[in-house]
Amino acid sequence: MPKIKTNRGAAKRFRKTGTGKIRRNKAFTSHILTKKSTKRKRDLRQGTIVAKADHKNISCLIPYI
Repeated sequence: MPKIKTNRGAAKRFRKTGTGKIRRNKAFTSHILTKKSTKRKRDLRQGTIVAKADHKNISCLIPYI
């Protein structure tokens, strides 16, 4: 069997934790920030874990990471 190619777009957006979960960054942080509260912007800086429903699909895109 040939190797599976890593999806390069997904490789830039996701990374695996030590326990095998997939981390992601939150959206809505790049522009139109004036109407967002300071608390909301501060919360958006923190990464989060990918939802369980999406875990299988994303792990297929980044098989070796």
